[in-house]
Amino acid sequence: MAHKKKAVSSQSERKLSRRGFMIGASSTGLLGLLSLRLLYVQGLDLQNLAATSRDSRTRTQKVPAVRGQITDVNGHVLARSVQRYNIIADQTIVAEFKRYDHSQERVTVTPTELVYEVTDILRTVDPTITDDFVKSKLEGDSRYSVIKTNVTPEIYNRIDALGAPFLFGEVISERLYPDGPVGGSVVGRYHIVDEAVEGKENETVERNLSVGIERTFEKELAGVNGKRVYEIGADGVRIPVTQEQVSESVNGKTVRLTLNRDIQYYAQQVMKARVDELKAEWGCAIVMDVRDGSILALADSTTMDPGAEKVENTQDMVPRAISQIIEPGSTEKILTASALIEKGITTLTDTYDVPATLTVNGQTFKDAFEHPAQRRTFSGIITDSMNTGTVLVGQKMPKEERYEWLKKYGMGEFTGIDIAGEQQGLVSDWKTWDGRQEFTVFFGHGLAQTPLQTAMVFQAVGNLGVKVKPRIVDAIIDPDGTEHKVPVEGAQRVVSEKTARDCLTLMENVVTKGQAKLAQVNGYRVGGKTGTAEAPSEKGGYEGYATSFIGVAPIENPRFMVSITLQHPKGEVGTIGGTGQFSQIMERVLHTYNIPHSTTEPHIIPIFADGKNSG
Repeated sequence: MAHKKKAVSSQSERKLSRRGFMIGASSTGLLGLLSLRLLYVQGLDLQNLAATSRDSRTRTQKVPAVRGQITDVNGHVLARSVQRYNIIADQTIVAEFKRYDHSQERVTVTPTELVYEVTDILRTVDPTITDDFVKSKLEGDSRYSVIKTNVTPEIYNRIDALGAPFLFGEVISERLYPDGPVGGSVVGRYHIVDEAVEGKENETVERNLSVGIERTFEKELAGVNGKRVYEIGADGVRIPVTQEQVSESVNGKTVRLTLNRDIQYYAQQVMKARVDELKAEWGCAIVMDVRDGSILALADSTTMDPGAEKVENTQDMVPRAISQIIEPGSTEKILTASALIEKGITTLTDTYDVPATLTVNGQTFKDAFEHPAQRRTFSGIITDSMNTGTVLVGQKMPKEERYEWLKKYGMGEFTGIDIAGEQQGLVSDWKTWDGRQEFTVFFGHGLAQTPLQTAMVFQAVGNLGVKVKPRIVDAIIDPDGTEHKVPVEGAQRVVSEKTARDCLTLMENVVTKGQAKLAQVNGYRVGGKTGTAEAPSEKGGYEGYATSFIGVAPIENPRFMVSITLQHPKGEVGTIGGTGQFSQIMERVLHTYNIPHSTTEPHIIPIFADGKNSG
């Protein structure tokens, strides 16, 4: 029995032994797996913890690009940016810190002590800063608490020298406009605001309220921002940035305008004086090189100072030469004359019996001055700006062709100038013209144009028949100095060179023998055309006048065009124009560019059929 028990016992022991081994092995394996799992999890957790810890210590600082300059054609700076700093606190790591004092001993600085130091520095630029204000900016859990904006590098360096690891300077740019209102509406204003997002608390979106070149060339001027990533050590000290953690900014490009700062300034002064004299609503002047459409001045009697805190009159934010539309009046007769000459309907010396008043299709037309029936040359009709004679000759052109010529010169179309805010003008389809409008378009009534649109007719004539797109930007310049010249665009022959020269002769006769003798410039052959039209009233209908004069010089080899426009000048018709202001500005332009005096005599065409120039 004992033997059997022993045998059973041995067998059981063997089973138990095997079971124990299996259990032991399983336990050991399980423990091993648990150990591996623990190590794995711990490894992952350590990595995650390290990453989380690193993330909590990581700071990303924007390195803004310096906005590009805007200059005049000679490189004179009209807009530039200077480096400034916003002083920022990371409230999550505000604590005591150590720094070296003047004796090079390591000392402990408390947040309270730092508050006093920061306040003393900031009070030098803003006396309203208080200890309590600075203290409030260090308390909380924000990683971006703004203490002071737009401080100079000098102030920032003093703050940085305090050695606080939780204070840093955010680099920004301040936009400066050294010449203030000179060319203000052309240069424009850089203005970005943060607007609240409707329905979303504490969320804002940037809105670009810039105008002028600052808006049109935002992409070129802005550049590309960079960034700097760094870590804060356990002791609160900033860990130096490695090269891999720095993304350099790319500064903005320079936009060089076609404007000449000196001519722009002078034209603004001339227009302001004339507007003040006549108590006009506004006045504007355009100065252009007719050869390539380069605008030397786009001057208003009043304009904004881009650097001012507030713009008092929003109309001052865009040049009125492109933002205001008016009936051009008799300056349109040069467009009409060019079409009639080009189509072979008339020549300068063809003669016509011009009545005292003219009635066509039930519509009666008269002139600004009383006269008997006269036999005049076509040149004589334009010289004295006769509506009767213009309609008499113009009616020979079909209505549809009249409309086509308006469109050929760009009326009712954008000129394409690179400034935001341009108006398109108003030219109704010829099929909708009533019995009067079909004739009034000959002398600039029944349609509306910007001063620049009208001026482009004279650019085309001055360029011997070739119209181009107006240029306000001469070149884009990369930060490394590489220039990208803006090409002349939109060149289109509108009339032949012969027709253009005939129109120049008409314009010269207006200045030498007609109603615009005040437009003469000593030593130069000059030509141009006056314009007067009824001006719209805010109450509806018409009230007062809009007057203009546009001319070119020298006539024998045209180089420059000057346009003068006055809205609602007070006074008698014939005394409220801008011929004298044209002369002043044109003379300054010709002298500035050293244009030689004319050496040939004016080409005079008789006003009357009998060869006389007076009746």
